[in-house]
Amino acid sequence: MSSLDKILTVDEMKTQARRSVPKMFFEYADSGSYTEGTYRANESDFNKISLKQKVAVNLEGRNLKTEMLGKQITMPVAIAPAATGGMQIADGEIKAAKAAEKFGVPFTLSTMAVCSIEDIADNTSAPFWFQLYVMRDRDFIERLIDRAKAAKCSALVLTMDLQILGQRHKDIHNGLSTPPKFNAKSVWQMMQHPLWCARMLGTKRHTFRNIVGHVGGDHDLASLSAWTASQFDPTLNWADIAWVKKRFGGPVIVKGVLDPEDAKAAVDNGADAVIVSNHGGRQLDGAPSTIRVLPEIMDAIGKRTEVYLDSGIRSGQDVVKALAYGAKGTFIGRPMLYGLGAGGEAGVTRVLEIMRKELDTTMALCGERDILDVGLHNIYSNDILPRNAPVANA
Repeated sequence: MSSLDKILTVDEMKTQARRSVPKMFFEYADSGSYTEGTYRANESDFNKISLKQKVAVNLEGRNLKTEMLGKQITMPVAIAPAATGGMQIADGEIKAAKAAEKFGVPFTLSTMAVCSIEDIADNTSAPFWFQLYVMRDRDFIERLIDRAKAAKCSALVLTMDLQILGQRHKDIHNGLSTPPKFNAKSVWQMMQHPLWCARMLGTKRHTFRNIVGHVGGDHDLASLSAWTASQFDPTLNWADIAWVKKRFGGPVIVKGVLDPEDAKAAVDNGADAVIVSNHGGRQLDGAPSTIRVLPEIMDAIGKRTEVYLDSGIRSGQDVVKALAYGAKGTFIGRPMLYGLGAGGEAGVTRVLEIMRKELDTTMALCGERDILDVGLHNIYSNDILPRNAPVANA
Protein backbone atom coordinates (compact mmCIF):
# COMPACT_ATOMS: atom_id res chain seq x y z
CA MET A 1 0.00 0.00 0.00
CA SER A 2 1.42 3.39 -1.01
CA SER A 3 1.61 6.25 1.47
CA LEU A 4 -1.27 7.99 -0.32
CA ASP A 5 -3.40 4.84 -0.18
CA LYS A 6 -3.05 4.94 3.60
CA ILE A 7 -4.72 8.36 3.68
CA LEU A 8 -8.40 7.83 4.39
CA THR A 9 -9.84 11.34 4.80
CA VAL A 10 -9.41 14.83 3.39
CA ASP A 11 -8.26 15.92 6.86
CA GLU A 12 -5.45 13.37 6.75
CA MET A 13 -4.52 14.66 3.29
CA LYS A 14 -4.40 18.17 4.76
CA THR A 15 -1.97 16.97 7.44
CA GLN A 16 0.30 15.45 4.80
CA ALA A 17 0.17 18.62 2.70
CA ARG A 18 1.17 20.69 5.73
CA ARG A 19 4.29 18.53 6.04
CA SER A 20 5.12 18.79 2.32
CA VAL A 21 4.53 22.45 1.39
CA PRO A 22 6.30 25.59 2.62
CA LYS A 23 4.23 27.36 5.27
CA MET A 24 3.43 30.45 3.19
CA PHE A 25 1.82 28.40 0.42
CA PHE A 26 0.10 25.85 2.65
CA GLU A 27 -1.46 28.64 4.71
CA TYR A 28 -2.60 30.40 1.55
CA ALA A 29 -4.71 27.31 0.89
CA ASP A 30 -5.73 26.93 4.51
CA SER A 31 -6.89 30.40 5.54
CA GLY A 32 -9.78 32.82 5.50
CA SER A 33 -10.18 36.55 5.87
CA TYR A 34 -9.96 38.46 9.16
CA THR A 35 -11.15 36.24 12.08
CA GLU A 36 -11.76 33.27 9.75
CA GLY A 37 -15.22 32.80 11.30
CA THR A 38 -16.92 32.17 7.96
CA TYR A 39 -14.11 29.85 6.88
CA ARG A 40 -14.70 27.70 9.98
CA ALA A 41 -18.49 27.90 9.68
CA ASN A 42 -18.37 26.51 6.14
CA GLU A 43 -17.12 23.24 7.60
CA SER A 44 -18.78 23.17 11.03
CA ASP A 45 -22.29 23.90 9.76
CA PHE A 46 -22.25 20.68 7.73
CA ASN A 47 -21.70 18.81 11.00
CA LYS A 48 -24.99 20.17 12.37
CA ILE A 49 -26.99 18.25 9.76
CA SER A 50 -28.00 14.68 10.63
CA LEU A 51 -28.58 12.01 8.02
CA LYS A 52 -31.45 9.51 8.16
CA GLN A 53 -30.31 5.91 8.21
CA LYS A 54 -32.54 3.47 6.31
CA VAL A 55 -32.22 -0.32 6.36
CA ALA A 56 -33.65 -3.39 4.64
CA VAL A 57 -33.59 -1.83 1.17
CA ASN A 58 -32.01 -3.19 -2.01
CA LEU A 59 -28.63 -1.49 -2.42
CA GLU A 60 -27.34 -3.36 -5.47
CA GLY A 61 -26.49 -1.49 -8.66
CA ARG A 62 -25.75 1.88 -7.06
CA ASN A 63 -25.16 4.91 -9.31
CA LEU A 64 -23.20 8.08 -8.61
CA LYS A 65 -23.27 9.45 -12.15
CA THR A 66 -25.06 12.71 -12.84
CA GLU A 67 -24.80 15.75 -15.12
CA MET A 68 -23.55 19.30 -14.78
CA LEU A 69 -24.38 21.66 -17.65
CA GLY A 70 -25.57 18.71 -19.68
CA LYS A 71 -22.31 16.76 -19.42
CA GLN A 72 -22.30 13.38 -17.73
CA ILE A 73 -19.83 13.12 -14.86
CA THR A 74 -18.86 10.23 -12.61
CA MET A 75 -20.05 11.92 -9.41
CA PRO A 76 -21.48 15.34 -8.45
CA VAL A 77 -18.10 16.83 -7.56
CA ALA A 78 -16.13 19.37 -9.63
CA ILE A 79 -12.72 20.93 -9.07
CA ALA A 80 -13.16 24.56 -8.00
CA PRO A 81 -10.96 27.40 -9.25
CA ALA A 82 -8.16 27.95 -6.73
CA ALA A 83 -5.20 30.28 -7.11
CA THR A 84 -1.58 29.16 -6.68
CA GLY A 85 -2.18 25.45 -7.17
CA GLY A 86 1.15 25.58 -8.98
CA MET A 87 2.84 26.68 -5.75
CA GLN A 88 1.54 23.72 -3.75
CA ILE A 89 3.60 21.58 -6.12
CA ALA A 90 5.33 22.30 -9.43
CA ASP A 91 2.85 22.51 -12.34
CA GLY A 92 0.03 21.93 -9.88
CA GLU A 93 -2.92 23.01 -12.00
CA ILE A 94 -1.81 20.75 -14.85
CA LYS A 95 -1.62 17.84 -12.42
CA ALA A 96 -5.07 18.61 -10.98
CA ALA A 97 -6.60 18.93 -14.46
CA LYS A 98 -5.16 15.56 -15.47
CA ALA A 99 -6.55 13.92 -12.35
CA ALA A 100 -10.01 15.42 -12.96
CA GLU A 101 -10.00 14.36 -16.61
CA LYS A 102 -9.09 10.77 -15.78
CA PHE A 103 -11.67 10.65 -13.00
CA GLY A 104 -14.42 12.10 -15.16
CA VAL A 105 -15.26 15.27 -13.23
CA PRO A 106 -15.06 18.94 -14.32
CA PHE A 107 -11.91 20.99 -13.73
CA THR A 108 -12.01 24.77 -13.38
CA LEU A 109 -8.88 26.89 -13.89
CA SER A 110 -8.51 30.12 -11.92
CA THR A 111 -7.57 33.42 -13.55
CA MET A 112 -4.89 33.63 -10.83
CA ALA A 113 -3.48 30.16 -11.50
CA VAL A 114 0.23 29.56 -11.87
CA CYS A 115 -0.34 27.43 -14.98
CA SER A 116 -1.98 29.21 -17.90
CA ILE A 117 -5.05 28.43 -19.96
CA GLU A 118 -2.74 27.24 -22.72
CA ASP A 119 -0.76 25.04 -20.28
CA ILE A 120 -3.93 23.15 -19.35
CA ALA A 121 -5.10 22.85 -22.96
CA ASP A 122 -1.70 21.51 -24.04
CA ASN A 123 -1.67 18.84 -21.34
CA THR A 124 -5.28 17.59 -21.36
CA SER A 125 -7.83 16.58 -23.97
CA ALA A 126 -11.15 17.06 -22.15
CA PRO A 127 -12.79 20.51 -22.27
CA PHE A 128 -12.32 22.37 -19.00
CA TRP A 129 -13.92 25.41 -17.42
CA PHE A 130 -12.23 28.78 -16.92
CA GLN A 131 -12.97 31.10 -14.01
CA LEU A 132 -13.04 34.78 -14.94
CA TYR A 133 -12.57 37.93 -12.87
CA VAL A 134 -13.93 41.10 -14.47
CA MET A 135 -11.46 43.99 -14.37
CA ARG A 136 -11.43 47.60 -15.46
CA ASP A 137 -9.14 46.78 -18.36
CA ARG A 138 -11.80 45.24 -20.60
CA ASP A 139 -9.28 44.68 -23.39
CA PHE A 140 -7.40 42.35 -21.05
CA ILE A 141 -10.63 40.56 -20.12
CA GLU A 142 -11.58 40.19 -23.78
CA ARG A 143 -8.20 38.61 -24.45
CA LEU A 144 -8.72 36.21 -21.55
CA ILE A 145 -12.15 35.22 -22.87
CA ASP A 146 -10.75 34.77 -26.37
CA ARG A 147 -7.93 32.61 -25.01
CA ALA A 148 -10.48 30.47 -23.18
CA LYS A 149 -12.46 30.07 -26.41
CA ALA A 150 -9.31 29.15 -28.33
CA ALA A 151 -8.51 26.53 -25.68
CA LYS A 152 -12.02 25.10 -26.19
CA CYS A 153 -13.14 25.79 -22.63
CA SER A 154 -16.72 24.58 -22.40
CA ALA A 155 -17.92 27.13 -19.80
CA LEU A 156 -16.87 30.32 -18.05
CA VAL A 157 -17.25 30.66 -14.30
CA LEU A 158 -17.83 34.36 -13.66
CA THR A 159 -16.83 35.24 -10.09
CA MET A 160 -18.88 38.14 -8.74
CA ASP A 161 -17.64 38.43 -5.14
CA LEU A 162 -14.13 39.79 -5.67
CA GLN A 163 -14.67 43.41 -6.64
CA ILE A 164 -12.31 44.24 -3.78
CA LEU A 165 -9.95 41.89 -1.99
CA GLY A 166 -10.70 40.64 1.52
CA GLN A 167 -7.67 40.80 3.81
CA ARG A 168 -6.12 37.46 4.73
CA HIS A 169 -3.85 38.02 7.70
CA LYS A 170 -1.83 34.82 7.27
CA ASP A 171 -0.72 35.81 3.77
CA ILE A 172 0.52 39.17 4.99
CA HIS A 173 2.30 37.73 8.03
CA ASN A 174 3.96 35.09 5.82
CA GLY A 175 5.05 37.61 3.17
CA LEU A 176 3.37 35.51 0.50
CA SER A 177 4.53 36.14 -3.05
CA THR A 178 4.52 34.31 -6.36
CA PRO A 179 7.29 33.70 -7.22
CA PRO A 180 8.61 33.58 -3.64
CA LYS A 181 10.76 36.41 -2.34
CA PHE A 182 14.20 35.25 -1.30
CA ASN A 183 14.58 36.59 2.21
CA ALA A 184 15.61 34.84 5.41
CA LYS A 185 12.07 33.89 6.34
CA SER A 186 11.02 32.46 2.96
CA VAL A 187 14.35 30.71 2.36
CA TRP A 188 14.08 29.04 5.76
CA GLN A 189 10.54 27.87 4.98
CA MET A 190 11.59 26.45 1.62
CA MET A 191 14.77 24.80 2.96
CA GLN A 192 12.57 22.65 5.18
CA HIS A 193 11.00 21.15 2.04
CA PRO A 194 13.85 20.06 -0.27
CA LEU A 195 11.64 17.87 -2.49
CA TRP A 196 9.28 20.80 -3.07
CA CYS A 197 12.29 22.96 -4.00
CA ALA A 198 13.72 20.36 -6.37
CA ARG A 199 10.40 20.07 -8.19
CA MET A 200 10.09 23.86 -8.47
CA LEU A 201 13.56 24.10 -9.96
CA GLY A 202 12.41 21.69 -12.66
CA THR A 203 9.59 23.89 -14.00
CA LYS A 204 9.40 27.28 -15.69
CA ARG A 205 6.00 27.98 -14.13
CA HIS A 206 6.54 30.15 -11.06
CA THR A 207 4.14 33.07 -11.44
CA PHE A 208 0.64 33.96 -12.67
CA ARG A 209 0.92 32.87 -16.29
CA ASN A 210 -2.56 34.02 -17.31
CA ILE A 211 -1.42 37.55 -16.48
CA VAL A 212 2.32 37.72 -17.18
CA GLY A 213 2.84 39.30 -20.57
CA HIS A 214 -0.56 40.95 -20.41
CA VAL A 215 -0.03 43.32 -17.47
CA GLY A 216 3.15 44.98 -16.34
CA GLY A 217 5.05 44.88 -13.07
CA ASP A 218 6.06 42.23 -10.60
CA HIS A 219 3.63 39.76 -9.13
CA ASP A 220 4.45 39.48 -5.44
CA LEU A 221 1.69 40.01 -2.92
CA ALA A 222 2.20 43.77 -2.64
CA SER A 223 2.14 44.44 -6.37
CA LEU A 224 -0.72 41.98 -6.90
CA SER A 225 -2.75 43.72 -4.20
CA ALA A 226 -2.08 47.10 -5.79
CA TRP A 227 -2.97 45.78 -9.22
CA THR A 228 -6.11 44.17 -7.84
CA ALA A 229 -7.19 47.38 -6.16
CA SER A 230 -6.74 49.32 -9.38
CA GLN A 231 -8.02 46.72 -11.86
CA PHE A 232 -10.76 44.62 -10.25
CA ASP A 233 -13.87 46.47 -11.24
CA PRO A 234 -15.93 47.83 -8.31
CA THR A 235 -18.65 48.77 -10.81
CA LEU A 236 -19.25 45.13 -11.80
CA ASN A 237 -22.99 44.56 -12.16
CA TRP A 238 -25.49 42.01 -13.40
CA ALA A 239 -25.61 43.49 -16.90
CA ASP A 240 -21.99 42.41 -17.36
CA ILE A 241 -23.15 38.79 -17.60
CA ALA A 242 -24.65 39.48 -21.02
CA TRP A 243 -21.42 41.12 -22.25
CA VAL A 244 -19.34 38.14 -21.08
CA LYS A 245 -21.77 35.62 -22.62
CA LYS A 246 -21.80 37.42 -25.95
CA ARG A 247 -18.01 37.53 -26.11
CA PHE A 248 -17.59 33.90 -25.01
CA GLY A 249 -20.48 32.40 -26.96
CA GLY A 250 -21.05 29.61 -24.46
CA PRO A 251 -22.53 28.97 -21.02
CA VAL A 252 -21.64 31.26 -18.13
CA ILE A 253 -21.86 30.08 -14.52
CA VAL A 254 -22.14 32.83 -11.90
CA LYS A 255 -20.12 32.19 -8.73
CA GLY A 256 -20.25 34.01 -5.41
CA VAL A 257 -23.99 34.12 -4.64
CA LEU A 258 -25.25 33.99 -1.03
CA ASP A 259 -28.50 35.95 -1.23
CA PRO A 260 -31.77 34.79 -2.86
CA GLU A 261 -32.36 38.16 -4.53
CA ASP A 262 -28.85 38.05 -5.99
CA ALA A 263 -29.55 34.54 -7.23
CA LYS A 264 -32.70 35.74 -9.00
CA ALA A 265 -30.80 38.65 -10.53
CA ALA A 266 -28.09 36.33 -11.83
CA VAL A 267 -30.65 34.11 -13.59
CA ASP A 268 -32.67 37.08 -14.84
CA ASN A 269 -29.51 38.40 -16.50
CA GLY A 270 -28.58 35.18 -18.26
CA ALA A 271 -26.62 32.97 -15.85
CA ASP A 272 -26.72 29.38 -17.07
CA ALA A 273 -26.03 28.08 -13.55
CA VAL A 274 -25.26 29.56 -10.13
CA ILE A 275 -22.62 28.58 -7.59
CA VAL A 276 -23.55 29.30 -3.98
CA SER A 277 -20.18 30.40 -2.63
CA ASN A 278 -18.58 32.74 -0.09
CA HIS A 279 -15.14 32.37 -1.68
CA GLY A 280 -14.18 29.77 0.90
CA GLY A 281 -14.53 32.33 3.69
CA ARG A 282 -11.82 34.47 2.10
CA GLN A 283 -13.90 37.57 1.38
CA LEU A 284 -16.66 38.77 3.74
CA ASP A 285 -15.82 37.40 7.17
CA GLY A 286 -19.06 37.07 9.11
CA ALA A 287 -21.06 35.96 6.07
CA PRO A 288 -23.12 32.78 6.56
CA SER A 289 -21.91 29.38 5.49
CA THR A 290 -23.01 28.25 2.05
CA ILE A 291 -24.92 25.23 3.30
CA ARG A 292 -26.99 27.50 5.56
CA VAL A 293 -28.23 29.70 2.72
CA LEU A 294 -28.61 26.94 0.13
CA PRO A 295 -32.28 26.14 1.01
CA GLU A 296 -33.32 29.78 0.47
CA ILE A 297 -31.53 29.96 -2.84
CA MET A 298 -33.08 26.71 -3.99
CA ASP A 299 -36.49 28.16 -3.16
CA ALA A 300 -35.66 31.25 -5.22
CA ILE A 301 -34.15 29.73 -8.38
CA GLY A 302 -34.00 25.95 -8.04
CA LYS A 303 -36.73 25.41 -10.64
CA ARG A 304 -35.11 27.82 -13.10
CA THR A 305 -31.49 26.74 -13.31
CA GLU A 306 -28.84 24.39 -11.95
CA VAL A 307 -27.52 25.37 -8.52
CA TYR A 308 -24.13 24.20 -7.29
CA LEU A 309 -22.46 24.61 -3.88
CA ASP A 310 -18.88 25.62 -3.11
CA SER A 311 -17.06 26.31 0.19
CA GLY A 312 -16.85 23.80 3.01
CA ILE A 313 -17.10 20.44 1.19
CA ARG A 314 -14.62 18.13 2.94
CA SER A 315 -16.20 14.70 2.53
CA GLY A 316 -18.62 12.61 0.54
CA GLN A 317 -21.06 13.03 3.41
CA ASP A 318 -20.97 16.80 2.86
CA VAL A 319 -21.80 16.18 -0.79
CA VAL A 320 -24.85 14.10 0.19
CA LYS A 321 -26.05 16.87 2.52
CA ALA A 322 -25.66 19.53 -0.19
CA LEU A 323 -27.57 17.35 -2.65
CA ALA A 324 -30.28 16.74 -0.06
CA TYR A 325 -30.85 20.49 0.08
CA GLY A 326 -31.17 20.54 -3.70
CA ALA A 327 -27.71 21.30 -5.12
CA LYS A 328 -27.10 19.74 -8.53
CA GLY A 329 -23.36 19.47 -7.88
CA THR A 330 -20.57 20.56 -5.55
CA PHE A 331 -17.11 22.08 -5.91
CA ILE A 332 -13.93 21.30 -3.99
CA GLY A 333 -11.05 23.78 -3.83
CA ARG A 334 -9.06 23.24 -0.66
CA PRO A 335 -9.26 19.42 -0.80
CA MET A 336 -7.78 19.63 -4.30
CA LEU A 337 -4.98 21.90 -3.03
CA TYR A 338 -4.27 19.53 -0.14
CA GLY A 339 -4.07 16.66 -2.60
CA LEU A 340 -1.64 18.57 -4.78
CA GLY A 341 0.58 19.45 -1.84
CA ALA A 342 0.59 15.90 -0.52
CA GLY A 343 1.08 14.05 -3.79
CA GLY A 344 0.51 16.00 -6.98
CA GLU A 345 -1.76 14.33 -9.52
CA ALA A 346 -1.89 11.14 -7.47
CA GLY A 347 -2.86 13.19 -4.41
CA VAL A 348 -5.78 14.81 -6.21
CA THR A 349 -6.85 11.41 -7.52
CA ARG A 350 -6.73 10.05 -3.99
CA VAL A 351 -8.92 12.92 -2.73
CA LEU A 352 -11.48 12.13 -5.42
CA GLU A 353 -11.35 8.42 -4.53
CA ILE A 354 -11.90 9.21 -0.85
CA MET A 355 -14.88 11.41 -1.63
CA ARG A 356 -16.36 8.84 -4.02
CA LYS A 357 -16.11 6.08 -1.41
CA GLU A 358 -17.65 8.29 1.30
CA LEU A 359 -20.38 9.43 -1.08
CA ASP A 360 -21.29 5.90 -2.14
CA THR A 361 -21.29 4.52 1.41
CA THR A 362 -23.29 7.42 2.84
CA MET A 363 -25.85 7.26 0.04
CA ALA A 364 -26.29 3.53 0.56
CA LEU A 365 -26.67 3.76 4.34
CA CYS A 366 -29.33 6.43 3.76
CA GLY A 367 -31.20 3.81 1.75
CA GLU A 368 -30.54 5.21 -1.73
CA ARG A 369 -29.19 3.45 -4.81
CA ASP A 370 -29.12 6.44 -7.17
CA ILE A 371 -27.53 9.79 -6.39
CA LEU A 372 -30.34 11.47 -8.34
CA ASP A 373 -32.83 10.27 -5.70
CA VAL A 374 -31.12 12.00 -2.75
CA GLY A 375 -33.33 14.73 -1.26
CA LEU A 376 -34.72 16.33 1.87
CA HIS A 377 -36.15 12.99 2.94
CA ASN A 378 -32.57 11.87 3.66
CA ILE A 379 -31.98 14.44 6.42
CA TYR A 380 -33.85 15.41 9.56
CA SER A 381 -36.11 18.42 8.98
CA ASN A 382 -35.20 20.05 12.29
CA ASP A 383 -31.58 20.19 11.18
CA ILE A 384 -32.28 22.66 8.36
CA LEU A 385 -30.12 25.61 9.33
CA PRO A 386 -31.96 28.91 9.83
CA ARG A 387 -30.64 31.93 7.94
CA ASN A 388 -30.35 33.98 11.13
CA ALA A 389 -28.39 31.39 13.11
CA PRO A 390 -25.10 32.73 14.49
CA VAL A 391 -21.94 32.08 12.50
CA ALA A 392 -19.89 29.33 14.10
CA ASN A 393 -16.62 30.43 15.70
CA ALA A 394 -15.07 27.07 16.38
